[in-house]
Amino acid sequence: MIKNLKLKTLGLTVLASLATSLAIADPALPPFYQSVTHMKPEGKLGQIIKKEKIATPVAGAQAWRIAYISSDLTGKKTISTGLVVAPIGAAPAGGRPIISWSHGTTGNAQNCGPSQVENPAQNLNQYFLVNGNSWTDYGLPSLEQFIKDGYVVVGTDYQGLGGGGRHQYAVAQTNGRDAINAARAAGSMKETSAGKKTLLIGWSQGAGSTVGASSQAEYIAQKGTAYDGLDMVGFVAMAIPDLAMYRPKNLDEAGSKQMITDFTTAFSDTSFDFAHFSMNMWGTQAAYPDKLKLSDIFTDDAAKVLDEVYQNKCIHVATDTITFNYGTSYKKLLRPEPKNTMAWSQAIIDGSVDNNAKPIAPVLILYGNKDTTLPPVMGEYYRNQVCAIGGNVARVQLPGDQNHFTTPTISIPLYMPWIKDRLAGKPAANGCSAENVM
Repeated sequence: MIKNLKLKTLGLTVLASLATSLAIADPALPPFYQSVTHMKPEGKLGQIIKKEKIATPVAGAQAWRIAYISSDLTGKKTISTGLVVAPIGAAPAGGRPIISWSHGTTGNAQNCGPSQVENPAQNLNQYFLVNGNSWTDYGLPSLEQFIKDGYVVVGTDYQGLGGGGRHQYAVAQTNGRDAINAARAAGSMKETSAGKKTLLIGWSQGAGSTVGASSQAEYIAQKGTAYDGLDMVGFVAMAIPDLAMYRPKNLDEAGSKQMITDFTTAFSDTSFDFAHFSMNMWGTQAAYPDKLKLSDIFTDDAAKVLDEVYQNKCIHVATDTITFNYGTSYKKLLRPEPKNTMAWSQAIIDGSVDNNAKPIAPVLILYGNKDTTLPPVMGEYYRNQVCAIGGNVARVQLPGDQNHFTTPTISIPLYMPWIKDRLAGKPAANGCSAENVM
């Protein structure tokens, strides 16, 4: 036991020393992404700057990896990568509808983009489920059925997950723009024969992306993109995060300190939750590098360690690293008293979903009653805020006892007919009139 303790202590010392003194190289990337990370984010929003055709097991489909121009919440141009899958053959008059998918948490490092997985152009495959067969979640939800229905499906990796730059993890406004520009990219490809009708769907981090996009009317309507005139008809959000619910009544010194404390406490029950929380702080700092420092929230040594971990490891491996090196003492990575809390609070609010703006199309929120990763109260808070300003937000509890990771599969029978109705031009029922439980 003493020997193991000494080894553990030695391991922590070595890890801290490495984080302090060594510059660890970026993780290895497939050739497509290696070349993209050396490209400049120049061009129109949604413009494809690199693509390669890839195989897909989906009958009647063709697929491509793409790199395209996007921008973050400050308007700074970025490069995002992703995956496009489209039916083969003649398209109907008016072109094919576009489904833009936003994935859940995969990590912050360059090699965490789902499109990098071997053979990615298939139905959604989840790491935690029994049939999960890769190091991450990958694929596109209901892809086979969407292709049969004649839709073009595109999935963004988000900026920073294969296209260079630091990933703005869980910054819903930036992630939402990546999903919007992914739809523009897919629409700009002659091979897809896409039309203008577009629907966004996402889960977890991607639900934030989807709802984050729903409020960006001016961004969607702007001219001079690679594919102007997207007609957004709906947004499907499975397990929505709304970090703005932590906003204090007064965003003063005391209120902002309480907000950061409450946010930290809510997401530090386990090392898995703590990894998501610290990744969120890492991503928020990436969005505001001139205003925020990781060492405002974490100790100086911890900030260096976490920066190295998240630059090089995806979510599950990063969680294992934190658990192995810190066990149940991971909370010691936090500063006893956070600093610069007003700037952090404002950054979190600005980057979160905008529940003060009416969505440009109906929103469907699907959630599990046993979701402890993103508690249902977040979606309830969002719906109440947006319904109060005239938005149309339906919120449906999934049948049975569903957790965060069973949500995407159990949601399929509920979102498929809703999506078909929106793409067919049928008006959505008033989602704010009642809570739906199925």
